[in-house]
Amino acid sequence: MLIDERTKIAALLKHHPDALEAIVALSPDFKKLRNPVLRALMAGRTTIAMASKIGGCKPKDFFKALAPLGFESDQSRTALPEDAAQKNSPKPDYLKNIRPDQLINFDVRAMLAEGNDPLKSIQQKVKSLNPGEVLVIINNFEPVPLIKLLEKQGFQTCVNFIDSDTIETYFYKINGADDDIEKKEVNVAGEDVSSSGDWEILLKRYENNLVEIDVRHLEMPMPMMTILENLEVLPPEKALYVYHKRIPVFLLTELKERAFDYRIKEVQDGEVYLLIFKNK
Repeated sequence: MLIDERTKIAALLKHHPDALEAIVALSPDFKKLRNPVLRALMAGRTTIAMASKIGGCKPKDFFKALAPLGFESDQSRTALPEDAAQKNSPKPDYLKNIRPDQLINFDVRAMLAEGNDPLKSIQQKVKSLNPGEVLVIINNFEPVPLIKLLEKQGFQTCVNFIDSDTIETYFYKINGADDDIEKKEVNVAGEDVSSSGDWEILLKRYENNLVEIDVRHLEMPMPMMTILENLEVLPPEKALYVYHKRIPVFLLTELKERAFDYRIKEVQDGEVYLLIFKNK
């Protein structure tokens, strides 16, 4: 496999099973990739250039470590400007004069380290916010899916990179913002998930090329991880048919970033079908 500074970590892990430990050996900061939850959330959007900044190493260190596994490097293709460094958001007005008691801090790093998905706990924090309060999620990566989800519902956000293990993300509830972050009509990918008028047409198109999985019995975060793992090996001519208990809002952002399209069919409470396929 030919790699360069723009290659995503997920592509490396998919190509060779030993790539994970080769990367972890480069920096203690990469040990978090052993956590399946963090790996599912981070690897798909992190390039070698970005990871080098996080781990305090250089892209050429990646190339050298991965060469014994058969990876070839193209060092002439450098990182995109936006991948070169992480930048803090400008400090918004609502943070300039806020009182300490209005900051609701929630550190989710321990939950993630134990392999638990903090989404439900974050939902509870969001719903309990009082006017003027700001929720501060403390994490070791930028929670892009959560940011997109809440911004779509009228929240203002701000990201502050403290160090490689501490990232603060601020969520400010604007007057009139939606209180229910699981509202069915909201789709973080930017469309109404309840309207899948071409469901039957697409189902007919893939009727002989469906891979079916049922994640209804799985506890969080296994549904999302199971779906992403299946998509990594899904042939381009096939579609993944998923039996789910609810609309997986965080997954939808991941699908868009990984160039997958999808349709959702809500059958009844606790029964949702997803059809996921590669963008043509």
